[in-house]
Amino acid sequence: MLKTLSTSLALSAMLLTTTLYADNNHTSHKTETKDSNFDYKLSPKKVSENVWCFLGALEGPSKENAGDMVNTCYVKTKDSFVLIDSGPSYEYARQAYDTMSKIANLPVKTVITTHEHDDHWLGNSFYKDKFSAEIIGPKYINDHYKEGQETRMFRVLPENAIKGTKIIKVDTTPDKTLKLTVGGEEFEMVPIGQKAHTEEDFFVYMPKRKVLFAGDLAMNGRITSNRHGSLLGQLKAIEMMKAKEWDIFVPGHGTNTGKTAMDDAEKYFTLLHERIVKAMDDDVEADEITSVVTMDEFKDRAMFKALNARNVSDAYTEIEFAED
Repeated sequence: MLKTLSTSLALSAMLLTTTLYADNNHTSHKTETKDSNFDYKLSPKKVSENVWCFLGALEGPSKENAGDMVNTCYVKTKDSFVLIDSGPSYEYARQAYDTMSKIANLPVKTVITTHEHDDHWLGNSFYKDKFSAEIIGPKYINDHYKEGQETRMFRVLPENAIKGTKIIKVDTTPDKTLKLTVGGEEFEMVPIGQKAHTEEDFFVYMPKRKVLFAGDLAMNGRITSNRHGSLLGQLKAIEMMKAKEWDIFVPGHGTNTGKTAMDDAEKYFTLLHERIVKAMDDDVEADEITSVVTMDEFKDRAMFKALNARNVSDAYTEIEFAED
């Protein structure tokens, strides 16, 4: 009996030791998972000679995608990279550069920001910290965003994706077309000159390579959010971009970068304008407009249910006041 009791006590001690060991290991694993950086699993797509883009998901920012729903692009010059939009966080920018440095071990000396939505530029501080890169973009960012401010990405992204991210000033804020030559590559940074997708938008054009980076002035595969924009300004921007000769067209969101890449945006904004005007001529009231102008041709596009009705309602208000 004593032998049985001794054996039982020994087994209990072994089970207790095993349980404590497992709990300690489990706690350690959880800490490592919590503290590790978000893995964006970024993979660049070569869209043209010397041009690579990270093309994000066709959805809004979330804790699951950590803001990887935006398009950011690297252009390789003779001695550096030029970056068009830096992405939603410091960590995204760091991982994007780590990936691109395997293609070419070059610094990023120039970062162009197309507009003020923070999913496009909160990576800027990584390039300033690492390379003292020149940041070129809208004056609106300097006027309306301050260090320590909690923007949308700070509220939405998980901690292990947003940590280290800082709001920094734009160095150069053009108010007219800025022509740049960097390492033998030519760029034109073109302002729309009025509210379009946001208060202050630019597109970037490479005349020799015939590549156009639209920022959020055009999207494909998903519906745009025009909450901070202007339908009339968007139509002007479409015409300005059509006036350029391009073979490659990179939207701010969307994966089509070919000759039809702007078709979605052009059709959506053109039809929206035509239908709003007709509805007004037919005396449709503001509280009826979303049931009359439905834009059903686009209902298979990502984010249609979330964004279309607001776009229609805002467009009605804009055109109503424009006619007064």
